[in-house]
Amino acid sequence: MTALTIEARAEVWPLREAFIISRGARTAAEVVVVEVSDGAHRGRGEAVPYTRYGENVTGVLETIRSLAGRVSTRTDLAQHLAPGAALNALDCAFWDLESKRTGVRAYQLAGLAPPEAKVTAFTISLDAPETMAEKAARVPNLSLLKLKLGGAGDEARMRAVRAARPDARLLVDANEAWTVETVQHLVSVAAECGIELIEQPLPAGNDEALRHIERAVPICADESVHTAADIPRLVGSYDAVNVKLDKAGGLTGAISLVRAAQRQNFKIMIGSMVATSLAVAPAMLLASEADWIDLDGPLLLARDREFGLRVENGIMYPPEPELWG
Repeated sequence: MTALTIEARAEVWPLREAFIISRGARTAAEVVVVEVSDGAHRGRGEAVPYTRYGENVTGVLETIRSLAGRVSTRTDLAQHLAPGAALNALDCAFWDLESKRTGVRAYQLAGLAPPEAKVTAFTISLDAPETMAEKAARVPNLSLLKLKLGGAGDEARMRAVRAARPDARLLVDANEAWTVETVQHLVSVAAECGIELIEQPLPAGNDEALRHIERAVPICADESVHTAADIPRLVGSYDAVNVKLDKAGGLTGAISLVRAAQRQNFKIMIGSMVATSLAVAPAMLLASEADWIDLDGPLLLARDREFGLRVENGIMYPPEPELWG
C-alpha cells in the first residue's frame, strides 16, 4: 500500500458578527484542517478545538502531526487518539480519502441512508432581550431559531423573541448557565413560550438534578454527552442528545453515538461548532437520523470555503463530492 502523508494546518474564518454565548464571545472560527493523501487522492477533514474541553489549536496540530507514519487506515486512529477535535479531523479526512479512492459516496461506505436536505436551526447570539428579538425579526425567512441564553434575563429573552416571531419554531441553549434553583421556573417559561427544546440548562455533572423536575419541554444534553459510552448515565435526566463530531471523534464516533441514543429512545440533534462547510458536511450525512439539525456554522461566516454547502431559506442541502465525501 502506498505510504500516506498527513498534513495539518490552522485556518481562521471571520464571522459576520460576534458569536456570543454564556461563556464568552468570538469574532472568528479557528479551525484545524487535515489533508491525508496517498499521492493520487486527497481526503480532507476539519475540526474545531474547543477550550471548554481543554483543547487548543496548537495542541491539536501537534497531536495530528505526531501521527505521521503511524496510521495508515481510519481504523488505526482509535488506537492512538481519544475522541476530540484531532480524531474528528483525521477520521473525516480518512472517510473522504476512501470516497475519493473508490468513487463511492461516504454515506454509502458508512452504510447510511442517502442524506437529505433539512431545515437547520439558525443561532441568535446571547444579547439583550430587545436586541435578540430584533435579530429574530430580521430573518423572517428562517423558520427554526436557536436562542443562546445566559442565566439572568433569560425569561425576558424568551418572551421577547416569541413576541417578535410568533411564527417561528424556537430552541434554546443555556450552555450550562442555569442553576438548580432557577431551572424549574425557566422550563415553565419555555413551555409558555412554545419552545421545542432546551439544551444543556445545567452544568455538566448536575445531570441528576434534572430527574427531579417537571420537564414540560424536552431537555437535550450537549456538554454532558460526548460518546456512546455516556448514554446509559443520561437516561432519565435528558430527553435528547446533541451529537457533535468534534466531541464524538468524527463521523465514526457520531454514528455509534446516534445508534446508542436511539436504542434508549433519545431524540437526536445533530450539531457542530462554528466552522466552515468542510466541518459540517460529514454531519449532514446524519441529518436523516435527526429530529433537529443545528449546522448553521457556515451561515455565521463572513464567507465560506469553495464548494460550500447550499442553504436556501434555512434548508441545508447535502454536500457535493467536490467539498467532501
